[in-house]
Amino acid sequence: MLRGQVYTDAALRRTLPRGLLRWFSAAGRDLPWRRTHDPYAILVAEVMLQQTQVSRVLPAYASFLKRFPTLHSLARASLGDVLRTWSGLGYNRRARDLHRIARLTPSRLPVDVDGLDALPGIGAYTAGAVACFAHGTRTAFADTNIRRVLGRIVLGRVATEREAIALDTELVPLDAARWHHALMDLGATICVARAPRCEVCPLASRCMSRGTVVPSLRPKQAAFATSDRRVRGRIIASLRDGDMTVPALRRALDDARVGRLVAALAAEGLVERRGRRIGLPA
Repeated sequence: MLRGQVYTDAALRRTLPRGLLRWFSAAGRDLPWRRTHDPYAILVAEVMLQQTQVSRVLPAYASFLKRFPTLHSLARASLGDVLRTWSGLGYNRRARDLHRIARLTPSRLPVDVDGLDALPGIGAYTAGAVACFAHGTRTAFADTNIRRVLGRIVLGRVATEREAIALDTELVPLDAARWHHALMDLGATICVARAPRCEVCPLASRCMSRGTVVPSLRPKQAAFATSDRRVRGRIIASLRDGDMTVPALRRALDDARVGRLVAALAAEGLVERRGRRIGLPA
């Protein structure tokens, strides 16, 4: 992490958090994972929110916590049951990693960032977010929204992850949880990727990018309708009600990739071979 005041001056460090938090008090989103300090519930939300829109996460989050309300209940469940409950969210490795975490720490998650970062599938962002939102840890971290907001304001462009963490380190106030929620909300609702709504932004007067459209530099991805990821999800969904053979799966899904993708899912522990049949893990 970069150290020292690299990008900001004292005036910005004083006025930017004040203006952003004032806006957040009036316009922040009311989301269920913001109403708790339970590290497990926050971890579930943060893992679900990886590459998935809030609107899709909301019902899935409620259903998952109803089925697995604690780390202990998740640890006692089979991976197959976890995948069935997760079904529809995609990126099933996330569910597998949550299950592995519960098995490793069935009573209590680590409190510190380093301990959280060491858990399966948990990177620096998620570790920082859980430590901050569950325990109030004043730590810097950056998702796509934070990179975009802080980068545009201070640098006039979207920041790299390293730059955003350095900016966050310089600017984060004592109330780090509200600060990060506010940055995320501003990025999700006003400082959006393709057409930022500068005319209603509470930080427009301080922003280096004001009045410009700064497109997001995301790599192009294959269309979801034809992607391997979609077929993987359909395989998992097809196995919810019982085991099937690979030929039966191939006929059901009408896709020549089924055999290859079943082999990949088996290698990742997301399906199991039981003789000639394939099923969700017991």
